[in-house]
Amino acid sequence: MKRQPSGFTGLVGIMDALRSERGCPWDKEQSARTLIAYLIEETHELIEAVEEENPDKIREELGDVLFQLLFLARIEKEKGTFDIYDVIAGISDKMVTRHPHVFGEGVCETAAEVLKQWGEIKKSEGRHEESSLSGVPRTLPSLLRAFMITDRASRAGFDWNKTGEVLEKLDEELSEFKEAVSLNDPAKIEDELGDILFTIVNIARFVQVNPEDALRKTINRFIGRFQHMEQSAKNLNNKPLAAMTAAEMDALWEAAKREGFF
Repeated sequence: MKRQPSGFTGLVGIMDALRSERGCPWDKEQSARTLIAYLIEETHELIEAVEEENPDKIREELGDVLFQLLFLARIEKEKGTFDIYDVIAGISDKMVTRHPHVFGEGVCETAAEVLKQWGEIKKSEGRHEESSLSGVPRTLPSLLRAFMITDRASRAGFDWNKTGEVLEKLDEELSEFKEAVSLNDPAKIEDELGDILFTIVNIARFVQVNPEDALRKTINRFIGRFQHMEQSAKNLNNKPLAAMTAAEMDALWEAAKREGFF
């Protein structure tokens, strides 16, 4: 087997070879649209590795994500639009421009000042000039999108003054939701439930918690505890959870929590 050149240029060469006339049949069939699913999958695997704080896995998953980016850039190169080196040049210029406090004469002492400056520079570049909320991708998970939207609105000056005010808003939304449930109005129930979730996102922002991260971690804890319950039920009396009483299941749940399944 021919030894491939190493480093970034070598990886670009591998991608070029895979898409060449004598390359891989599967790789040659791919388009930017068919790669979307793989990019999403690899990105989530990277997120999982980061949350596990596993350096070896992070390194591997970073490589997988990088390869997807190279793949997309190679497809665009074939169209004659740009290549991966244009991508690198573009992001390099953007980062220098957006950080005048590092690469220029600007001064920012806090992260909040940096974010404010970032938004001002983007506006000066003609980005999001229609609205402060422009540019947040519609395809983001809804909790994360809501978080970013409310953060943008806050930076534009539309916000509560303190966490207590948002908590009062949550009480108000809960009351309206209960009323909708009592009226058995499906459309109203959906609207009010959406308002509750949106308000909770605002609370998360005020207490500096990313709601997408928080919910993902809660889901993972639930899965771990539930699977422990299933195994415990099988080991203790060899019967499914559905055949157990609520008290028995509650005892298994509490045992899973005590044993560190979180």
